[in-house]
Amino acid sequence: MDLADRLVGLERDRSPRARDALKLADRWAKAAGGGKGETVEPGLLLAEAFPERIAKARGKTGELLLASGRGAVLDATDHLARESWLAVAELGGGEARDRVRLAAALDGTRIEADLGRLIEIEDRLVKEPSGRMVIRRARRIGALVLDEKVIGAPDAKTMTAALRAEIEAEGLGALRWGEQATGLRARLAFLHGLDAGWPDVSDAALLEARADWLWPVLEGAKSLETISDGRLAEALRGLVPWDLQRKLDELAPSRLDTPLGSAGIDYGAEGGPRVEIRVQELFGVVTHPTVGGGRVPLTLSLLSPARRPVQVTKDLPGFWAGSWAAVRSDMRGRYPRHPWPENPAEAQPTNRVKPRGT
Repeated sequence: MDLADRLVGLERDRSPRARDALKLADRWAKAAGGGKGETVEPGLLLAEAFPERIAKARGKTGELLLASGRGAVLDATDHLARESWLAVAELGGGEARDRVRLAAALDGTRIEADLGRLIEIEDRLVKEPSGRMVIRRARRIGALVLDEKVIGAPDAKTMTAALRAEIEAEGLGALRWGEQATGLRARLAFLHGLDAGWPDVSDAALLEARADWLWPVLEGAKSLETISDGRLAEALRGLVPWDLQRKLDELAPSRLDTPLGSAGIDYGAEGGPRVEIRVQELFGVVTHPTVGGGRVPLTLSLLSPARRPVQVTKDLPGFWAGSWAAVRSDMRGRYPRHPWPENPAEAQPTNRVKPRGT
């Protein structure tokens, strides 16, 4: 119900009770420094008396947010439901939210002039969809935002503190791990599994050591998204003791050298370090490749010319001597223009097809 309608009804009421109420109100006005002849909007008086009940329309017609942060609802057929701002005099418990029983309209264009003392200014560091950090200034009355705008970028100290807080809240997943950093981390995890002298690069360990390797990376960064994959890899490499730095590529090379070039090693693969390579590129190889100083055989996923798996093995010589014959028979039928020697251990590696007519 609209408080303004009630007040009009009170003015028209000639009953002794109504007259007594008006006289009492007049005495209170004089005590407060006002008097007859002064007209103040009822909504403004309510807002001054109960600022936590100032309400702003949101969502569907009749849905409100109070300055206190609570939600409230007004019957959608009530003419006050079309107002953008209200001052609520009486609330009643609803099934899911408070229900407005008595309120008065507030002139939204007059809020700053009439209720300026209630307006608070709040500066917040906000991450935009682009990942850029900016300072947004909001003017609000409690939970109700009057307006909000970007006022600039944070200084370097504030930015670094914000990026640290983002890591503390979201963990290492907030960083953009690319192929280089992810690959190095997998290699270090593999070596740590062989020898505890290598750094532990699990999430828990890296977060515990964040001040040593990650905090320096955040200095000068504009957002976590701008920290490059290479910079992360460089920081991780800095965790490796000096005496082990030169052994990293020796014990856990990023690529396997082959007769025709090289192939990437996936140290994060299930079952241990793994290489996917066309089987024909390993013709002539008679020793199974290893990493970890010869301690760990690579898992070889051998592929057809169309790069479809034909065999997975940790014993290449055993494969040549055993199940190769069945694979060869199948491959000759599928890819007749490719060479499929009876003894691949003595054949020349290739990634070419046979000339036509041969």
